[in-house]
Amino acid sequence: MARFDQHYENWLQENLDMEKNPRRRELLTKGLGHGTVEFLRSIWFPVVGNMNHLHPEWEVHDFSNGYRYLDLAYMPAGAKGGIEIQGYGPHARDLDVRRFKDLCLRHCLLSLDGWTFLPIAYPSIVDEPKKCQQLVLSFIGKFVASDVPSSLSWLEAETVRFARRLLRPITPLELANHLRVSDRQARRILHELVNPQIMEVESGQQRARTYKLRL
Repeated sequence: MARFDQHYENWLQENLDMEKNPRRRELLTKGLGHGTVEFLRSIWFPVVGNMNHLHPEWEVHDFSNGYRYLDLAYMPAGAKGGIEIQGYGPHARDLDVRRFKDLCLRHCLLSLDGWTFLPIAYPSIVDEPKKCQQLVLSFIGKFVASDVPSSLSWLEAETVRFARRLLRPITPLELANHLRVSDRQARRILHELVNPQIMEVESGQQRARTYKLRL
């Protein structure tokens, strides 16, 4: 993972160099938590390929004029996406009532301020990386029209974006309704995306019933 390590070091240093806030500079100087680094290494970077628009230890104000920090803020074009890595010990097994209430209140207030959250359990990073990667693609799809190969037609590109926004395989009928084309044309589009290994058949032997993105 030498490629990730170099990207990670450059990205962290760039955030540190641009930060004037002494509170956040101190956090960045200490380095990110193990869960956050593993999320970037095993989940984010393999499917996104960069860490553009991603800001670690992002400072936000709370309702009492205090400061809180998001593990990662994803903010393309001013959007507000928050990613939090939930360690099993402190966030679940050992969470007392006061901290549990505070965690819920924190998420409520930030959601009301326009933040969209993606909480990721650390055990899922280890046990279900592919599922986490699909969540990341869907999360990104909330904010940006994700890059697609330039060789794709408009309908093929929109099919890829549509599949990225969902958390499950898609059917030809769903795609037909989304693109406002016939079921036959939707099947032809999906078939064309299987050949370059952009999508794959999820179910169906003689006649494909569902398709999903290849990760």
